[in-house]
Amino acid sequence: MALARLLPRPNTRTKPAKGPTLVRVIALANQKGGVAKTTTTLNLAVALKEKGMKVLCVDLDPQGNLTMSQGLNPDEIDRSMYDVLVHKLPIEQVIHEREIDLAVSSIDLAGAELALSSMIGRERALEKAIGEVRDGYDFVLIDTPPSLGLLTINALVASNGVIVPVQCEYLSLRGLVQLENTLSMIRENLNPDVGIEGILPTMYDSRTLHSREAVEILQENFGDLVFDTKIRKTVRYAEAPVKGTSVLKYEPSGSAAQAYRELAKEVLDGTQAREHA
Repeated sequence: MALARLLPRPNTRTKPAKGPTLVRVIALANQKGGVAKTTTTLNLAVALKEKGMKVLCVDLDPQGNLTMSQGLNPDEIDRSMYDVLVHKLPIEQVIHEREIDLAVSSIDLAGAELALSSMIGRERALEKAIGEVRDGYDFVLIDTPPSLGLLTINALVASNGVIVPVQCEYLSLRGLVQLENTLSMIRENLNPDVGIEGILPTMYDSRTLHSREAVEILQENFGDLVFDTKIRKTVRYAEAPVKGTSVLKYEPSGSAAQAYRELAKEVLDGTQAREHA
C-alpha cells in the first residue's frame, strides 16, 4: 500500500521496570486535535470504574473539555491544575467527585507552560503532584492538549503508558511518528519506562475504504500495539457531554458504551499480563 511507505516503523514498546506496578498512570496523547482524546479519557475511565477500579482523571487541556464533559464550568472554577502545577497546590484540592474523580482544568492552564518554563524540574511538576495521591487509585488517566508542549511532556514524564487515539485518516497517522520521536527523547532523558500502551483507531467508518486502509496501515506499522477495539463514528459521543455525562451513563446499553467496555477489558488484560511477566 502506497501510504504505508510514508510511515517508518517506530521502536517497539519499552519494557517496564521489574515488579508489579500498583497504579497505572496513562496519558492519552496525540498532538492532532479532534481525535477523541477527551472522549476516550472519560469513557475508558468510567468503563474501568464499572470493572471495580478506582480511577482518577486529570484534565491537562486548557480547553477544559473533560471538565465540561462532567458538567463543570471551567470558567467558574477557582482552583485547577494550573494551581497544582504552578503554585504547588496539593492535587486533592482540585479533585471533584463526579462519575469518576476528576482533577479539573480552567482557562488559566493556558498560561502554565510560560509559568513553568523558568522553573527547575519543570518537566516533573505533574509527576510530583500525582505522587501525593497515586496510592489511592488503580488508574490515573491524563487528558492532554493537542500539542507536544510542556504540558504534554509533563504527562508523558508522569506516565508509565501512553494510549494514542488516532482518527482513521491519513493525516492523523503521520502524527504518530512525531509522537514516537518525542517519547524516545523522554525515555532517554526523563522517564525510561514510558512506552506506547496501545494505539486506538477512532472515528472508524467500516463503510469507507479510507477508514479500512488506515487501520491496515496502523496494523502493518505497529502490529499488536493497535487495540482490537475500534471507536466508530456516532452522534452519541457528541450528545453525552451536553448532558455532562459519559456515554456509558447516557446510553448504557448502546454500542458506543460497549466499545469502551471492550477497550477497558483490553487495557486490564494488558496490565495483568505486565504484572505477571
